[in-house]
Amino acid sequence: MAGIAHQLEEATKVIEQQVDAKIEELDRIQNQSHGDEEYELLKKQRMQALKKMANQKKEYMDAGHGKYFEVADEKEFFEECKKSKNVVCHFYRESTFRCKIVDKHLTSLAVKHLETKFIKIDAEKSQFLTKRLKITMMPTIALILDRKTVDFIKGFDDLGKVDDFSTELLEWRIAGAGVINYSGDLMVRPGSDAQPKKNKPVLGLGRPEKKRNLRDEGNDSSSDDEDW
Repeated sequence: MAGIAHQLEEATKVIEQQVDAKIEELDRIQNQSHGDEEYELLKKQRMQALKKMANQKKEYMDAGHGKYFEVADEKEFFEECKKSKNVVCHFYRESTFRCKIVDKHLTSLAVKHLETKFIKIDAEKSQFLTKRLKITMMPTIALILDRKTVDFIKGFDDLGKVDDFSTELLEWRIAGAGVINYSGDLMVRPGSDAQPKKNKPVLGLGRPEKKRNLRDEGNDSSSDDEDW
């Protein structure tokens, strides 16, 4: 409970920072504005935006956003996916130590990206679901949009094939599937000095996995990845 409370506190801080940024922007507009009517109109628009932001925050928090948590079983997995448009789900195995690395990064991203729900599920306790989604490697992160899996991050191959990849790199990789709002340049891989060539797709961008509807059962579980 203490961990969840801390995550919610961090999520609130993120919202407060966004509100502070809006207020600072409003102050700048006031200083630059040469007409009271123009300023009052802009002020009204900004206040409406802040109110909308606060309402959106409440909706996200009510739906379980702002924290990274485990779902107990497949039934709860589907219930959580029904509540949110954007879902990042980590399929993990307790004995796989690299899953702990993923946990660390997703905990941070859950606080930063309130627009997305971040969850995890024990793959060994959800074999029907892992077979349906053809998940054979641990860890695997499923990226879900409107209850359809649009991409997978399997192991660390997309993350430099190292254990010490940055949270920013994972964030960029997830953003390629469109399930989080990304403020950076998707054409520039974090940590890369050079911008990718335009005729060469960025890893994880432009080559998404085949969409799999979570309501449709798959019957092909073949894969070239390590069978766990």
